[in-house]
Amino acid sequence: MKKIWFPALLLAAALSGCGETKTADRGATTEAIPKPLEPVTLKLYQQGQYFTDQDFATLIAEPVKKKYPHITMEKVTSKVDLPQIVASGEQFDFFATWNGRMPFYKDLGIYGDLTPLAKKMGFDLSKFDQGALNAVKVVSDKGELYAMPYTNDLYALYYNKDIFDKFGVPYPTDGMTWEDVIELSRKLTRVDAGVQYSGFAPQSLIRLMFPLSLNVVDAKTNAAGVNNDAYKRVFELGKQIYSVPGNQYNKNPDSHFMKEKTLAMEANIGVFQLLKTAEGLNWDIVQYPSYKDKPNLYGFYNTGVIIPNKNSKNQEDIMRVYEVFFSDEVQSALVRKVGQLSVLKDPKYNLMFGADIPQLQGKRIQSIFKSKPAPAPAYSIYYNQSYAILNNKFIEVVTDKKDVNSALREAEEEIKQSIESAAKK
Repeated sequence: MKKIWFPALLLAAALSGCGETKTADRGATTEAIPKPLEPVTLKLYQQGQYFTDQDFATLIAEPVKKKYPHITMEKVTSKVDLPQIVASGEQFDFFATWNGRMPFYKDLGIYGDLTPLAKKMGFDLSKFDQGALNAVKVVSDKGELYAMPYTNDLYALYYNKDIFDKFGVPYPTDGMTWEDVIELSRKLTRVDAGVQYSGFAPQSLIRLMFPLSLNVVDAKTNAAGVNNDAYKRVFELGKQIYSVPGNQYNKNPDSHFMKEKTLAMEANIGVFQLLKTAEGLNWDIVQYPSYKDKPNLYGFYNTGVIIPNKNSKNQEDIMRVYEVFFSDEVQSALVRKVGQLSVLKDPKYNLMFGADIPQLQGKRIQSIFKSKPAPAPAYSIYYNQSYAILNNKFIEVVTDKKDVNSALREAEEEIKQSIESAAKK
């Protein structure tokens, strides 16, 4: 891997006319002394809790200050979304969100291609998982990189060891298909001492959709595309899961699994923070289930992103913050201490995942990395409202209120009407 010597780059930048230089005569030699970098405060806004106070300090504020003393990082958790922040004239340098929100911000005038500045500053984009970068690039028209992805969803099959032990059923294993998990669920779905135990549930409909790179609406045409064989396959899989006698649909499987402790298995993304508070839950994980024809593939790249504001006057300092955040020291802390996946492609970060988190010791963490993300399609600005319609139809199917074909036909028509109505506003 090519090493990047940023002090040398800063010196070159200073000598190229970024500011005045002083000279020092040493006999016949005149040396240029770079002008000190001006103190600056960079603001990172977020709506929601993408970075806790502790994580922001550990991963951004403290390491940036250590490497570049002239930069002070400030985090602002906003009650309003980015369009309202921009409309208010509030100055900011970064906005943290997830890649699915990026299409909503495309017309705000804050997006700029990071690629030329990264090249100028010697920021090596080749060290990233290119699938994660592509999950951001699909938002653009010509492959521009409008933001830096910083983590990806972590998919696994979580299971309650006590329920398996109670009924004498062997634990799940890596490499299982959805059908394998359903068959295992049949052995665990039963009533014991008046308590109904359920064998298996996906956290939501999208946990079944995303391995097939499905996200409801075409981002370029904004056309609904759910009344087809791909979505029929997903709905029929859901129907199989909840047709196991006693394994009824539960709209809150997280609570079912972590609090009531009556759900044996849950297919979910990273919930380690929640599991820290699940007292008395004897849990472990194995590899996420796969479709038979797509082995070792889980949900597509669903990434946290840090969007830079192209209107900020601090473009080179923005790149310095990225340089520090994606350094080996900080990425090691991200995976070891915080328990988030790194988007750098070096496999060493997977090997050290959760090493400093007490609740993860002894867990089968490396099972997670036996699967890879599916390619990420672009999101439509109408995704949220369209997914809500599709999800309601899915619930009707798995609760025996509607057949699959009728549900998908109705979903497509209702999504089409919803988009047409929204487009007129």
